[in-house]
Amino acid sequence: MPRHFLKLTDFGRDELLGILELARDLKARQARGEPHRLLEGKTLAMLFEKSSTRTRVSFEVGMFQLGGHALFLSPRDTQIGRGEPVRDTARVLSRYVDAIMVRTYGQDVLEELARWSSVPVINGLTDLLHPCQVMADLLTVGERRGSLDGLRVAWIGDGNNMAHSWINAARVLGFGLRLACPEGYDPDGGVLAAARDADVEVGRDPEWAARGAHVVTTDVWASMGQEEEQEARRRAFAGYTVDARIMAAADPSAVFLHCLPAHRGEEVTEEVLEGPRSAVWDEAENRLHVQKAILVHLVRGEG
Repeated sequence: MPRHFLKLTDFGRDELLGILELARDLKARQARGEPHRLLEGKTLAMLFEKSSTRTRVSFEVGMFQLGGHALFLSPRDTQIGRGEPVRDTARVLSRYVDAIMVRTYGQDVLEELARWSSVPVINGLTDLLHPCQVMADLLTVGERRGSLDGLRVAWIGDGNNMAHSWINAARVLGFGLRLACPEGYDPDGGVLAAARDADVEVGRDPEWAARGAHVVTTDVWASMGQEEEQEARRRAFAGYTVDARIMAAADPSAVFLHCLPAHRGEEVTEEVLEGPRSAVWDEAENRLHVQKAILVHLVRGEG
């Protein structure tokens, strides 16, 4: 059976740290101009039901740098967009490619594809989880702090797929996580229940969550597919903008993260996003390096 990358809790602490170490090594080799064609002749199918900038470019460029090839497939380009069962698409693609990356709405679609695939399947994003992004975030934090030991993270805003993946990361790696969410926008109950033994708390006060944190992170208030809720969410999230006041509550060494795209003046101020404590551009770059490591780990069993 192939190994899939669907959620962080499918992996143990040592394995996730190994992937991050491999990502650091691949990043260093690229910076030195050293070829690292570890997936020579391999092919990645990229299934997109949701549009993307960072996910598509980072996976496509990553496969190229690893010596492989990536195929971009939108619903217009595949029979799955015309009603072909997911299990049929999985079995057919498995005969052609060496791995499949999926960016879709339902976690159930991703898991159905993985159930029938005979090659590794990677979660490029679902409405429930975004594990590749949080791995890039952890790589960035490790670069800034030198270690993930003793880490404390503050999540400010919607209890969405990013919040869920931060919760899963806290479960596996054992760091502290405080989430400040407006009433009615808490993380999924099942995700929270599974983390009941982890150092994870949910509250309403952004300053409480940020107090002493080494990382302050957020996301847009209305994600893709929620545009019709924009105005209601803007009212509900009043007071949840990450600004200088919230950053002042954090540890003096704290960095700000955002998975992008950002809505300046809504979930974060221009001052914070473009300020000296912002690591968002390193974070965006690290999608490339960590996803290369995930691909090598799954396809070659390294890391």
